[in-house]
Amino acid sequence: MYTFSGWIKLEGSSSALITARLAPDNSGTRCMGTVLARSDCWSFLKGGFVLDWPTQTSVIFFQNADRTPMKITVASGSLQPFSTDQWSMHQKDTIRKRRKRMATIHVADPHGTRVVGATVSVQQTAKDFPFGSAIASTILGNDAYQKWFVDRFNAAVFEDELKWYSTEPASGLLRFDVPDQMLAFVRSHRVMVRGHNIFWENQEATPRWVKGLSPEDLRSAVNTRIQSLMTRYRGEFAHWDVNNEMLHYNFYEQRLGPNATADFFSVAQDADPLATLFMNEYNVVETCDDGSSTVDAYVARLKDLRAGGAVLEGIGLEGHFSKPNIPYMRAVLDKLATLNLPIWFTEVDINNKFDAQTQAVYLEQVLREAYAHPAVSGVMLWTALHQSGCYQMCLTDWNLNNLPVGDVVDRLLQEWQTGQATGASDAHGAYSFSGYLGEYVVTVNSGNSSTQSTFSLSPGDETRHITVQI
Repeated sequence: MYTFSGWIKLEGSSSALITARLAPDNSGTRCMGTVLARSDCWSFLKGGFVLDWPTQTSVIFFQNADRTPMKITVASGSLQPFSTDQWSMHQKDTIRKRRKRMATIHVADPHGTRVVGATVSVQQTAKDFPFGSAIASTILGNDAYQKWFVDRFNAAVFEDELKWYSTEPASGLLRFDVPDQMLAFVRSHRVMVRGHNIFWENQEATPRWVKGLSPEDLRSAVNTRIQSLMTRYRGEFAHWDVNNEMLHYNFYEQRLGPNATADFFSVAQDADPLATLFMNEYNVVETCDDGSSTVDAYVARLKDLRAGGAVLEGIGLEGHFSKPNIPYMRAVLDKLATLNLPIWFTEVDINNKFDAQTQAVYLEQVLREAYAHPAVSGVMLWTALHQSGCYQMCLTDWNLNNLPVGDVVDRLLQEWQTGQATGASDAHGAYSFSGYLGEYVVTVNSGNSSTQSTFSLSPGDETRHITVQI
């Protein structure tokens, strides 16, 4: 596994999308990073690749994405190799520092005297890190599916039920009964839920009746859409994907002007000021072969919207992967992390062109890298279950029997939680442990006395100290 970085500058063009590519033994090329480079300053390219096939010589070269001739200068290039074990060790170290925390339980009697030899038992009751899945209307009335879901996940997103074509299939015909029921389900189980989505720039995902509207009627319709959706659900959804996939499509901006997205964010912020508003896009982290959604294009669009007054506070990365390039994935996350905004993987799956076992291997690679990166605030799987299957990847069959990717998810969920920690208070009346961030209950027994208390482990570098009186 290789990480690569370098500073790029152009001559012969004021700016251009530059791609760094790897050519092993002159047999095809693979993209390993991109940068929007300029002639008046140096631009930072960060990427990487996995060399997982036999090769005698591999050439790294740089080219303008549109192949027009120009001079490309590369400075301070850095190529660093890592074994898979080294990469895994770094992930585990980051998880220990960012997803866990040391805690010490101090046991004392009512006079403040240390109690030595008390039995201390600690159990995690809730996880801090949101890890969830898409759900669909198929979960309604299905008790087995509901139990399966809440036993695993603390976050949800509705697959299609909030999209405009679902809530208003014809002008003025509002249908919120299904999302209302789905919301009641997640609320009853204290599951946080993302709002997906208000608008989708893809014309194919636009309601038929909307496509033929005049610009004036379209502007009225989109304002009514935002108001009806967000007034009804004000305060219910933690996030909203405001204008989905705007780097790839432009249905609304083509008709309402380049400021349409900024206006959507402004109206959405006024309608539900407590919701975090997101960009949401594909092929930012999955590949660098898509020139429409490079990491620099994402950053530039986000900064442009914020400069125009949009209250845009979340980075949404869909995560529809084929074969993942994990070093490249980390490089993109590192670049996005400089924005100091929460990063969410919003729709993670692995393409079904791979067999079930390969999907499982690739999914584990993606989830481990996402969970280990300190800038990632949550992960959502795009695995809403239907009798006919799922979009690309199902965790189980229709009878809720695990498929290989389901085994991976269950194993990681088990790994990323604190099992019951039990021990005796030492000579100082203390018991220490390392736990994953979240909510806990501690039970202390000493002689004939027993007491129970709750506490939380929130992010922090210092040891968390909890005193329990018995």
